[in-house]
Amino acid sequence: MKKLSLLLFFPALLFAQEKTAPVAPKQTGKYDTNKFSQMYDLLATPNMFRTASGAPGPAYYQQQADYKINIELDDKNSRLSGSETVTYYNNSPDTLEYLWVQLDQNQAAKNSQTPLAESQRMEQVFPAGGFANKFLKQELDRGFNIEFVKDAKGNSLSYTINQTMMRINLATPMKPGEKFSFSIKWAYNINNYRAEGGRSGYELFEKDGNKLYVIAQFYPRMAVYNDVEGWQNMQFWGTGEFTLPFGNFDVNITVPADHVMEATGELMNRSEVFTPEQVKRYELAMKSYDNPVVIVTQAEAEANEKGFSDKKKTWKFSAKNVRDFGIATSRKFIYDAMAVKLSEKTVMAISVYPKESNPLWGETSTRTVAHTLRSYSAHTFDYPYPKAVSVSAEDQGMEYPMICWNYGRPDEKGVTSERTKNGMIGVVVHEVGHNFFPMIVNSDERQWSWMDEGLNTFMQYMAEQEMGTNFPSSRGPASKIVPYMSGDQKFLEPIMSNSETIVQFGANAYGKPATGLNILRETIMGRELFDHAFKVYANRWKFKHPTPEDFFRTMEDASAVDLDWFFRGWFYSTDFVDIGVKEVKQYYVSETATKELKDATVRRGRFGQEKGPFVYLVPGTSEELSAKEKKALAIADVNLLSDYVNKNFTADEKTKLKSPKYFYEVEFNKPGGMLMPLIVELTYEDDSKESFKYPAQIWRKNNDTAKKVYATEKAIKKIQVDPKLETADIDVTNNTWPKEEVKSKFD
Repeated sequence: MKKLSLLLFFPALLFAQEKTAPVAPKQTGKYDTNKFSQMYDLLATPNMFRTASGAPGPAYYQQQADYKINIELDDKNSRLSGSETVTYYNNSPDTLEYLWVQLDQNQAAKNSQTPLAESQRMEQVFPAGGFANKFLKQELDRGFNIEFVKDAKGNSLSYTINQTMMRINLATPMKPGEKFSFSIKWAYNINNYRAEGGRSGYELFEKDGNKLYVIAQFYPRMAVYNDVEGWQNMQFWGTGEFTLPFGNFDVNITVPADHVMEATGELMNRSEVFTPEQVKRYELAMKSYDNPVVIVTQAEAEANEKGFSDKKKTWKFSAKNVRDFGIATSRKFIYDAMAVKLSEKTVMAISVYPKESNPLWGETSTRTVAHTLRSYSAHTFDYPYPKAVSVSAEDQGMEYPMICWNYGRPDEKGVTSERTKNGMIGVVVHEVGHNFFPMIVNSDERQWSWMDEGLNTFMQYMAEQEMGTNFPSSRGPASKIVPYMSGDQKFLEPIMSNSETIVQFGANAYGKPATGLNILRETIMGRELFDHAFKVYANRWKFKHPTPEDFFRTMEDASAVDLDWFFRGWFYSTDFVDIGVKEVKQYYVSETATKELKDATVRRGRFGQEKGPFVYLVPGTSEELSAKEKKALAIADVNLLSDYVNKNFTADEKTKLKSPKYFYEVEFNKPGGMLMPLIVELTYEDDSKESFKYPAQIWRKNNDTAKKVYATEKAIKKIQVDPKLETADIDVTNNTWPKEEVKSKFD
């Protein structure tokens, strides 16, 4: 009989950890039995409009809506009136019998359904102002007052208003390739957003009686028609934001003559609305790349805010290929700007703010805008618009093409806490960043908040970290999402949930998707593969309308990394991550042929292990033999390791062989339902460390446990799973061997 080369190990150490962990909700179907199932059951079927690779298909189309708008602000009565002419282009292959127009201001109208859909409770204690607003004040007259809807010839058009949507009934259906022009005249009363809430409105400065207006959703806006939804005419309930077609805007805005304004688009009559000296300052700012230039000084702003001019001035803006339009105007505005050099162009970073925002805003805002444009452009595409404007609007954080409003001001003495400063910087980065997602990569916010908020929060995290100041980012790192993912399952929804159905909106739409992308970049894919795929997605879908499927497919298509398991678990379920050390066994190499070897039974062909504590290797065929063919080993058949090495290796080869002295079989378990790579750190007796990262596929054949053997020259004194908290593991009490006491937050 041929002698066998045999390693014999004896178990020397056994350590098992038991724990009680939150239980993930029961999954059904393929996901329950195989979490590596491909997502054919979840994704839309590829077609000529959207390909299986995640790119626009050869038949992809999108509609266009061009606007010519004239509006006037009645500052004394806080009322906006306007008229618009819309030219709508039917680029679809479908004949349209009607058009849908969004009337978002109606969400605050007296007959709004939004308050009726909200659950209420009675507070035991109310602030006096809150009680008065809730129970004593008459409901204010909000919502659009539509004066007329007419066609290009001035004939009245039939229309039907359903809450926040207006259907324009076409006498003659629009065929593919046709365009249709119509006009609307409207007015509405502007809300005091600090008293009533809202994404736009005015802020009243009681000391001087001035108002600072941030005006958006101010005009009837075309809804999106596409290959996925048909008409996206979901009602605006207040949470789900906006989905809009691209188009060109020419907007004339008449305001008091002492107002200073910024808005979406390029200012076409700068010499008419600024003084000659201010025009010169702006021209200087266009060449200043390091520091902002003050265009309207604080002294000039303070002079303006005392005037309350009864004269008027019209500002004219033109914007190309944008999906929306926003305006900020006030006689209190200070205005500064600087140039930002991108790889292929120069754009302007601009801030407008009242004196109450200084010195924080003068020192910080425009520089933050410039940094954001550089960071986002490097990770996606060069910012294509001519400017990005940051507006100081307290208690706000809202975005529109080229302009956004942001909170954060010093106290009355001009002192700014670190928390306020960092909060202000974070919101400026976030809202300016929204220019990329969704203003350019134009996802459907009404349906999928995460596609703009989540992707943008991830980009915000990278931009904050690239400041080089150890910025305390509130979202992005895996550990930040643990409190949410370990919470009560009754209050959790998958990321792939409609905006209006989410209970913990910030964590679900912002935090969890941003964390998921960060885990993909840092732990699963690596930066090189992730950054390339993410940039491919951004460039494929800039100035287009992507869906979640387009994002998921592109990330795989451009990286050759199978991510279905990750997207299925992280985006479509509420599974959490929990990976731990279940059991550790230590072995050593026997130097003699023992009685235990003689008693061992063997089979030919492959690794085998009987019920006993022996691990052995038998060369031979791969045929399975029945139990009766197994036979006991004879001591004479055993060739010890030292004999084998001396016989088969030269002296020079032996000097290059490893010399492991310790052998550990470690069993890891996964109480959590979410798959994740297994990251392990070994600490040796001399305090040196060694790290291992196993792909998520280590769980592919056993969803509950996985084993690894470590052959080491030094004794292991500690084994730790996920030592750097990269995977959002919700329970770290089972992450170490030997088990360690984990300090509570109180400790």
